[in-house]
Amino acid sequence: MSKVSVLVVDDASFIRDLVKKCLRNYFPGIKIEDAVNGKKAQSILMRETFDLVLCDWEMPEMSGLELLTWCRGQAHLKAMPFVMVTSRGDKENVVQAIQAGVSGYVSKPFTNEQLLNKVKQALHKIGRLDALIASAPTKMNSAFGNDSLSALTGGKPEAVKSAPVAAAPNKGLLNNPPVQAPAAASPAGGRGQGQLRLSSGTQQCVIKALSIKEALLVVRRSEVLPQVLESAVLDLEQGENAEVARLNGYLHAIVAFEPRPDSDWLQLTFRFIDQDAQKLDYISRLIARGTAQKHFVPGA
Repeated sequence: MSKVSVLVVDDASFIRDLVKKCLRNYFPGIKIEDAVNGKKAQSILMRETFDLVLCDWEMPEMSGLELLTWCRGQAHLKAMPFVMVTSRGDKENVVQAIQAGVSGYVSKPFTNEQLLNKVKQALHKIGRLDALIASAPTKMNSAFGNDSLSALTGGKPEAVKSAPVAAAPNKGLLNNPPVQAPAAASPAGGRGQGQLRLSSGTQQCVIKALSIKEALLVVRRSEVLPQVLESAVLDLEQGENAEVARLNGYLHAIVAFEPRPDSDWLQLTFRFIDQDAQKLDYISRLIARGTAQKHFVPGA
């Protein structure tokens, strides 16, 4: 029986590597190819056959929705499972994808378990799951955990231990004077605020500083601590027209916001991975408007 083949499509190399490592760890016999956008994926699909496509939505040149629509218009691709892996989790986006013929949906940020479940569901519908399971090891390995770093490094625990260190200051950041930790997170959508979506849930955050490559965020400490190299999505709603941007990235560094071990607040360095020109332009406009210039004080 031929190997199960999967095409991974995403303009962010970090996400492609995360998905490929997850699948290969759990299904070592799987065949995987990748593409940086819908246009590249389209050319690959015209010359090769795949059992499944895992595709991002927002990409330059050709979006995931455009690729899906094209696939459903091709006789040999109509029945091919097509799973969206995207930060677009709003109801209208899901409905739009369903109408276009999507087979499944995985919201960013995702755990390895969530991704694997969607892959197995999609392949079960076309009778290819048995071939995939046959290539899996007897015992479930670290790819079924929730640790993004484990998926990227092959589960080396020493990497996890050494990872949580503070990032060096970035000269390109739009830095504020020292600010005091907010007493409570304000509703998302205000100037200098947003929502950070992690696999463990959503947290409101304050934007302390912003550059074209990363953002410094302040979040309230919770029972489940975020992890270095964990993939995440930053939702921002800014400006008079209430522009909304979903910025994909990962947590590059995590430190206590206050100089004490029981700090109620954490400072996260969120590094962007999007290459989409519209998103880069959006970030540039936020910097130009001085999004991170508002200060927060206790009781505000």
